[in-house]
Amino acid sequence: MQRKILTGLNSQTYEHPFDRKALASLQKMPGVSLLLKKINEYGIDRLLRIQSLGSSIRITPRNFPQLHQTLVETCEILDVNPLPELYLFRATGHIESYIVGVEKPLIGINLDAMEWLDTDELLYILGHEVARIKSQHMVYHQMAFVMPTLKNLLSSTTLGVGGLVASGMELALYNWQMMARFTADRAGLLACQDINVATSVLIKVAGLPGEYLTTPVIEDFLTQAREFASQNLDSADRVTKILSYTESGLPWVVMRAGELLKWVDSGDYDKLIQQKDLNTTPEPTQGNTPEETEGWNFLTSW
Repeated sequence: MQRKILTGLNSQTYEHPFDRKALASLQKMPGVSLLLKKINEYGIDRLLRIQSLGSSIRITPRNFPQLHQTLVETCEILDVNPLPELYLFRATGHIESYIVGVEKPLIGINLDAMEWLDTDELLYILGHEVARIKSQHMVYHQMAFVMPTLKNLLSSTTLGVGGLVASGMELALYNWQMMARFTADRAGLLACQDINVATSVLIKVAGLPGEYLTTPVIEDFLTQAREFASQNLDSADRVTKILSYTESGLPWVVMRAGELLKWVDSGDYDKLIQQKDLNTTPEPTQGNTPEETEGWNFLTSW
């Protein structure tokens, strides 16, 4: 498949409105700047890098040439430079990937991802992670990544910082992290440029191996995703939303697939792919209305 190289691509051209609104809410939270300062003081960026260097296998053109080339192609398509390092970590029984490092980002994928996904599907999963670099939101993404450990550190201090977590900042952070997945999923689709590939990846991320991806399974998954996307979350109890979204172990693939399908069905994805000036945000054909956005953003009162 011949994919379009999206030279000059600006992340704002595909940024999801839920992501934008949730980040704005997070940035207004009291204590965020202090927490960022503490992350720098603890040297979290360097520690996360050392963890990958000491525990995972670095991918090079020599040891895993195809996997390395897929990363090169992903970054070329999404116009990301310099190339982040890529590491392979042990199998966990399901597909996992991550990205850390504000100054020098590195991506980690597990053995399950390498074995379960073909080259086209790896473009999607790597594009999903590279999106964090493209959006220049790594500092907030990394904050969410280390929050469980950081919370324990802060709660043991006498600086009064631990109370900031209880005030709702942690929930605002996880809310944004969930909403940012919608933007990252769009970047993954821009990398692989095939909604069928994106769909198969999300089904596999849900835990279903490739041998089970029959036509009925895929068609029913798409039906389920579109049904979920049509739900009005205003009817859900606010506490239920909080408990759901802060469960970091859940990939929420049906919800994410529903949002991605909305983008494709609206024609906005095709419009962006065909656009000549990729630094200009196209007018949405049919985006999420303010009312729909409000339904997802359950932390507006914090």
